[in-house]
Parts: sequence; structure tokens; C-alpha cells
Amino acid sequence: MAVAVERFEIDGLVLARPEKFLDSRGYFVSTYDQRQYRDVGIACNFVKDNQSLSRRRGTIRGLHFQVPPAAQAKLVRVSRGSIFDVAVDLRKGSPTYGRWRAVTLSAEDGAQFFLPAGFAHGFCTLEADTEVAYKTDAFYAPECDKGLRWNDPDIAIAWPAFAVESTLSDKDANLPAFRTFVSPFTM
Repeated sequence: MAVAVERFEIDGLVLARPEKFLDSRGYFVSTYDQRQYRDVGIACNFVKDNQSLSRRRGTIRGLHFQVPPAAQAKLVRVSRGSIFDVAVDLRKGSPTYGRWRAVTLSAEDGAQFFLPAGFAHGFCTLEADTEVAYKTDAFYAPECDKGLRWNDPDIAIAWPAFAVESTLSDKDANLPAFRTFVSPFTM
């Protein structure tokens, strides 16, 4: 088995595609193999798995991150449905500080998006009843839990058109603006 990877203009972000084996019964895929991921540069010790279900198309979750000492890398995949998945570079000294990159993840495709620590993460569901699963390399720490406004004009993410009528949590609807953020992350 192998993992194919795609890298982006924002250093550290990786789109990983585990090999999928198809036959008359369906398919088999190993969604995570630490040795294979380490070989392609994703050398995290993941300690926690999370999963969310979003009932409505257009649900937005994010932009979330944890600050040190509990900063988290994430490996995100979709087990049902599809999402517009976004990473925002928050690393001071990075030539892409404040820039974002999005990928579409779907259960059908099976690709996974890796975000190292120092990135804000959010997504918009493209289908109803979408399930998102992700691994983190640090445990949840409420005192380190932070976020930024999903539709911040200084970040200017080009969300899907229907995201303007999105479903948000109260927490996400009241996250602060990027211009007030003082980054604890360095490149």
C-alpha cells in the first residue's frame, strides 16, 4: 500500500491519498499507517480522534486552532459527504502568513488534508449529513482553544456561494477578527 501526496504553495500543508483497493465487494483502504505517513513527511504522534456530523449543507465549523503549549497538527478526512476544507497560515515569519488554502474532501475520493500546528482550520459542508473525522497530535485544552471569524474580510476566504446562509454555532459566530490576532506561532 502507498500514500500519494500533493504539496501546496503554503509550506507544510499536504493532501494525502491513501491507496484504495477496489473489487466486486466494494473497496478496502488503510486510512492511516504511521510508517507510510512518516515516509511522506507527516511525522506526528497522533493522540486523539474526533468526528463531527453536520446535518445541513452549508454548515460552517471554524476557523479553529489551539495555541501553545497545546498547539495541534490535524489530519482531516471525510467519512460521509463532502466539505470545502480550509487552512489559514498563522505562523509569524512565514511568507504566506495570513493566506489560506482550501481543498475539497469527500468520502468518495478518500483524500486527507494535513495541517501542521500554526494553522487555523475550518470547513463548509457541501452535502447534508456530512461526517468529518480528524486526528490531532495534542489533546484538547480548553484554555488554548482559539478561533478566528470564518468570513473575516482580511483573510477573504472564497467560501462556496451558499455559505453566506450558513449554519454556525454561537461560538463560531462570535469569534474575533484576524486583525486583532497576535500570533504565538513562528515559522
